[in-house]
This record gives sequence, C-alpha cells and structure tokens, in this order.
Amino acid sequence: MMNKFLPPGFDYFIAMLNVRVHRARTAPSKGASAVEWVIITAIIAAVALGLATLIRNLVTTKQAEISTSFGGG
Repeated sequence: MMNKFLPPGFDYFIAMLNVRVHRARTAPSKGASAVEWVIITAIIAAVALGLATLIRNLVTTKQAEISTSFGGG
C-alpha cells in the first residue's frame, strides 16, 4: 500500500534497506569490527595531528626567517 504523502521511490528504498539490514545481521562477520575502526581512526588522527604540528613549525620557522631578513622582530 503506497502512502500518498511519501515520494514514490520511498517504499522501494525501505524494502532495499530492509534487505541490506537482514544480510548484515545474518552474514558471517567480515571486515573490521567497531574496535578495529576506532583504532584505525585514532592512528589516522594521530598522523594528521603530527603532520599539522610539523607543518605549523615549518611555517613558523620560515615566517621568522622572512621577518628577520626584512629587519623585523
């Protein structure tokens, strides 16, 4: 029964979503678990933070060199 207030493809979307949820719940475990995703995300965040700190230090050093060469600071 189609609801006249919802877009026509909505029923199809819900049916496909239910199929995917059923497959996910009944399939054997594959891929990374939530804990593994947290660890991977933490490693990526740490690398990104390290790179940001390195870039900031390099930019600050170059800025100080430029300032000194123009007779400032």
